[in-house]
Amino acid sequence: MVTVTRREYKSIAVGDGRDVTAAEAKRFLAAAEHSRQQLYKKPPILTREHGGLKTAGVVGVLAIPGKTIEILPKIDGDDGEVRKALVHMLAAAWDVRVASGELAALDVQRDTVLELVIRLFARRLLAAVRRGPPRRYIESEDDLKVLRGRLNVVRQFSHFAARPDTLACRFDELSADTPLNRVLKAAVVRLARVSRSSSNTRRLAELAARLAFAGDSANALDEPVRLDRTNTRFHDLYRLACLFLEGSWQSTTRGASEGFSLLFPMYELFERFVSKSLVRALGPHWQIHLQPRARSALVDERDEKIFELRPDVVIEADGAPPVVVDTKWKELKPVETNLDVAQADVYQMLAYARAYGSEHLVLLYPWHRALNNAPGLLRIWSAVDALSQDVRLDIATVDVASQTATTSVLRTIVDSACALDTAG
Repeated sequence: MVTVTRREYKSIAVGDGRDVTAAEAKRFLAAAEHSRQQLYKKPPILTREHGGLKTAGVVGVLAIPGKTIEILPKIDGDDGEVRKALVHMLAAAWDVRVASGELAALDVQRDTVLELVIRLFARRLLAAVRRGPPRRYIESEDDLKVLRGRLNVVRQFSHFAARPDTLACRFDELSADTPLNRVLKAAVVRLARVSRSSSNTRRLAELAARLAFAGDSANALDEPVRLDRTNTRFHDLYRLACLFLEGSWQSTTRGASEGFSLLFPMYELFERFVSKSLVRALGPHWQIHLQPRARSALVDERDEKIFELRPDVVIEADGAPPVVVDTKWKELKPVETNLDVAQADVYQMLAYARAYGSEHLVLLYPWHRALNNAPGLLRIWSAVDALSQDVRLDIATVDVASQTATTSVLRTIVDSACALDTAG
């Protein structure tokens, strides 16, 4: 399998002896369009440009038989560092804790981001199931010679009234065929079809054998999984399995095909990464509303809201006005007086201030080295909303490559916006 790696908005050469042949380019464009439709009509993943192809603001892996295009975020670092940052973002966005040692153990220079995430999942799951899969008591019924559990009175008298030698029993039986194990098995089966790494396929084959006792699920994401203290070591594994099973995974063609993709619109991933990181950073003193219900709209038509005002995050605490946070996956330009912050984004934030009664607004961008500032608060601007009230607009950045630094920086940004001591 040949892999072509590019960052967002970069070109891919097309032609004999180049990145992809003309025939491959045609297949990639068709696969990208099919994946775009499965991503709910997002912008194109690949476009034609000057006889070649150009990537868009979507990251992940797009594959056809024999060749893969890997699209990485447009952030600082070599490909290995950026893959590690992307794995870290995906883990944080799906509430999966990943130790720095685990990331260091991954072969970030040779594997695609897909194989890295598969390896992380397969290693963890194999270690967990070798200690024993999660089990659960499931209510069962059987007709036995000796009473087990309790008598099913209705069945006993309707079927065995004249058969005192047979007892209709209802009992709880410890079983490993649980909803959680069925979800984990479904993820293993799906990954085994697409992994091209020999070490990953070996681990997945062992996992398939160890999970053979679990039934097949028609729709694994609808399984009634219950996460509790009895299956703690499988909580993160379940979230990783959901990452592979959710709609962000696509088959690139209809019918039987070896093509596949695992793609994430970068602005959505950044929003989810920041939102989940804020929840971890701020703790129980704060009420954090992710994608809160719109309180008003820019336009109403016959009492129906059009163009709803719904920011990424609204943060509230006793004694402080709400803080509205919106994420923008865009590189700021330090040479520009306004840092190249879009005027439309400022207008949008002022509309949020009016709708949510906020005096503190935060526009959050990805950090990069050219800013010549550490991640965190970059600018504090004063603005005036529609009611001539003063509003504070903070322009801030986070380094997506570091979960520890991100958590600390986000707490500092919110504390600064509220001007409150929330350390306790």
